[in-house]
Amino acid sequence: MSDIKFKDIRGLAKEISDNVSKVIVDKEKQIKLIIAGIFAGGHILIEDNPGTGKTMLAKSFAKSMDVDFKRVQFTPDLMPSDITGLNIFNQKESEFKLIKGPVFTNVLLADEINRATPRTQASLLEAMEEKQVTIDGETIKLDVPFIVFATENPVETSGTYPLPEAELDRFLMKLSMGENDKITELNIIERYIENLPYEELSPVCRADEIMSVRQKIKSVFIHDCVREYMTDIVLATRQNSKINMGVSSRGLLALVRCAQAYAAIDGRKYVEPDDVKALAPYVLGHRIIAFGGANNFKYNSNLIMEIVESIDVPVEDWKE
Repeated sequence: MSDIKFKDIRGLAKEISDNVSKVIVDKEKQIKLIIAGIFAGGHILIEDNPGTGKTMLAKSFAKSMDVDFKRVQFTPDLMPSDITGLNIFNQKESEFKLIKGPVFTNVLLADEINRATPRTQASLLEAMEEKQVTIDGETIKLDVPFIVFATENPVETSGTYPLPEAELDRFLMKLSMGENDKITELNIIERYIENLPYEELSPVCRADEIMSVRQKIKSVFIHDCVREYMTDIVLATRQNSKINMGVSSRGLLALVRCAQAYAAIDGRKYVEPDDVKALAPYVLGHRIIAFGGANNFKYNSNLIMEIVESIDVPVEDWKE
């Protein structure tokens, strides 16, 4: 798949979306966002109330890809070595043997990540950013692709530890499942009353296809005026009176890569301003710190949307 075409990327995205939609009902928007995040080479953080399908969404994506998958239930007593692994002395062979942790996989589901201590949360930083793990001074490369799906519940504060800014910044996107209307809830009953769709799910893509897509989207054209548009949005977060800490340069690059992936999913070779608008709340919302402690997903996302609406949209011919 090294010579993958943009029409192939669009087709692959549709296959993944259709497959996940067999399990997750009426969440096409969230599914498209996550596909863009995967194609862009990032990690996904899903925050929502218990019982909204966060874990099932992550598991369905993992099962749709023919890759290794591991799940870790984060708890306060979880240790960093429970994730990365450790060296154990083998008395029979008189030498240390590396017992690899669950981080040595392609897709890692970090369930309820905010229940672990900051020390344990930090054990994922190197893996997420550099795709490697250091154990007792030895650095070991992880297999590619390496994708972290993390979930957290916003309503429970007892026994939880908020993710530090450094870790939040490692997630390409943060999103919510959103509220279900009556029709969606009825559709869920219909879908699950006799069957368990997840158990019938089969892979629709391979690891090498994902890596080929990631390489291809780097060639998606971004006109200078669209680059300036994205830069103006990020700079505006640093100058907004409601924001204590704005989006970093890493956040800007994340928006760039996601916009390229989002365009490729639609079969385009160029980024439109509408791509940037659609992605900004989910790529930038978790990267800002608002004044007054009003830092929650909905508030920050709305704040980003206010900023986006205040920036002039390019009217030049932004096509290649």
